Amino acid sequence: MIKTDALIIGAGPTGLFTAHQLKLIGLSCEIVDILDKIGGQCIELYPDKPIYDIPAVPECTGEELTNNLINQIKAFNIPIHLSERVDEVKKENDTWLVKTNAGKTFSTPNVIIAGGVGSFEPRKFAPKECEKFENQSILYSIKDKKIFEGKTVSIFGGGDSALDWAVELSKNSKVNLIHRRDDFRGAQSTVDKVHELAKAGTINLYTKYQLANANGQNNLESIDIKHDDGEIKNIETNFALGFFGLIMQLGPIANWGLNIDKKTIEVDTEKFETNQKGIYAVGDICNYPGKLKLILSGFHEGALAARACFKLARPDEKYRFEFTTSSKTIKNRLGIKE
Repeated sequence: MIKTDALIIGAGPTGLFTAHQLKLIGLSCEIVDILDKIGGQCIELYPDKPIYDIPAVPECTGEELTNNLINQIKAFNIPIHLSERVDEVKKENDTWLVKTNAGKTFSTPNVIIAGGVGSFEPRKFAPKECEKFENQSILYSIKDKKIFEGKTVSIFGGGDSALDWAVELSKNSKVNLIHRRDDFRGAQSTVDKVHELAKAGTINLYTKYQLANANGQNNLESIDIKHDDGEIKNIETNFALGFFGLIMQLGPIANWGLNIDKKTIEVDTEKFETNQKGIYAVGDICNYPGKLKLILSGFHEGALAARACFKLARPDEKYRFEFTTSSKTIKNRLGIKE
């Protein structure tokens, strides 16, 4: 059992800044995110695209914003639990018991949902046989490219991720690139590079094919791919990687007894609290009259929700507002020596 003053669900910009605000006022917190990396939508959807509406930051990419937010909370050493989904939230007296799919249980008076547009889950291969190889030899993201060195890797997809990894992995692996169409959706320079490597025999290119079956005992040994005209090819491979994009959905959140409208959670505008006491929603996932889906709005919502958490986490203490410019207590928490 992990006890904390507040549990944040979501490690995107709003979740990270909310954690910063909680720690500034002296509360403990931990973060859970279903993704395998910090940053939420900023990292998954537009890591390299410029953002122009962050106050006092004329331009930055999603990755730059995420890195700055990580640096901002670095002094606090906040535990962040990645690749974990919150499956169950249950009330016990004045405490919420929150369970993840990794078997962890958190005990907290405050739960802050900063889940963006919900949980991101990869679109998966259709054949049922793929399930037994998932997270071993059938993957939907890459954590360590070294595991593919000297192996045969079959990559499915026609977007930037599939093309970029096909080019990168072809340096040290035998690569099959399989796409259900003739045309690719990625950057033209990368498409040209893939065709160049295919002509040189460095990449085996299969277009108008889709995965029909996955074969093997304990590990993937080969795959069957089916052409639009019905032809089936069997290809020996050690890994199959699927890059079909992400599905965004509320997931288990939909079953927590919250007021939900069009996949967003209704909150008040004083504390950004839901209809359940001690559960808050901030960022793109929350809804109220006049709501703007801007990162700066999420920062505002997170700051107010954090201060609302103080009352439930410290019922015998009175919250005292302090400015970061003059508060010695806050500067000590930040590790700033004067």
